[in-house]
Amino acid sequence: MLSFLIRRFAQAFLVIAVMVVLVFFGVNVVGDPIWMLISPEMDQQAIDQTAAALGLDKPIGEQFIFFLQGLFEGNLGRSFVHGDPAIELILSRMGATMELAIVALMMAIVIGLPLGMYAGLYPERRSSRFIMSGSILGFSLPTFWVGLMLIMLFSVMLGWLPASGRGPTTTIFGITTSLTSWQGWQHIFLPALNLALLKISLMIRLARAGTREAMLMDYVKFARAKGLSDSRIIGLHVLKNILIPIVTVLGLEFGSLVAFSVVTETIFSWPGMGKLLLEAIQRLDRPVIVAYVMVVVVLFVVINLIVDVLYSVLDPRVRLTDAKG
Repeated sequence: MLSFLIRRFAQAFLVIAVMVVLVFFGVNVVGDPIWMLISPEMDQQAIDQTAAALGLDKPIGEQFIFFLQGLFEGNLGRSFVHGDPAIELILSRMGATMELAIVALMMAIVIGLPLGMYAGLYPERRSSRFIMSGSILGFSLPTFWVGLMLIMLFSVMLGWLPASGRGPTTTIFGITTSLTSWQGWQHIFLPALNLALLKISLMIRLARAGTREAMLMDYVKFARAKGLSDSRIIGLHVLKNILIPIVTVLGLEFGSLVAFSVVTETIFSWPGMGKLLLEAIQRLDRPVIVAYVMVVVVLFVVINLIVDVLYSVLDPRVRLTDAKG
């Protein structure tokens, strides 16, 4: 197990090192932010002074060296627009995005897993076909359109839920959350449902395929021959075996929920990292864009590392295969 963890940590470090190079040069060779920051009335001397103050007058190689020096000190530069450290701006919005992603992931599990297992256990029933048709619809509908329809139905027509913003927040053990109040849940329900819709559909199809495959296995037939109840067979034998691919996919999907929540956060005016990224791209605020991408890269690497460890715990053959490789 120790050698398995050492190899995974080495791979994670290598991925982050490569991404540091790609992200920096990928962002800094696009456009010139100085023209987005200056006033049209400024003369050339004032423009040069502004570029020098932001470090944009130096060659790209020298800028990269300064970036690496700051990276080892936990400093990814200052926002051109806000003037604050970019990493602090990202982390100040990260709590709202993580909260949204966690609630969306919980919705995908609570709704998608039982529906998928039901469709796998009773594939010929009309209700199962309805569930599978609904999952195709979930894959097909664009996120921005679903978000607008949710606002139109639940906020404008019925007036049940707020259309935008985050509810009142409280701080518990240093973590700021809006989930401790009823107003907070009212505000997060629509954006989380909008973000979770695709994942619910994915979960339904994964759980259905896994359940149908597991029900044909010898250990299920043997359990039935022993006289075990259906609930025990499903809860103990079937669910345990379909969890391995589901855990892997859920880990990767959680990273995508955090990284790609830009559309949902924009539609529902959710004050998260995605909305900040969109504003940074519009103003070519390079330090904020780099900080966002690096945070997402590290998040993906850490999630993959956790998934690999969980995978090896659920199925020890993974460690043995990896060691032989």
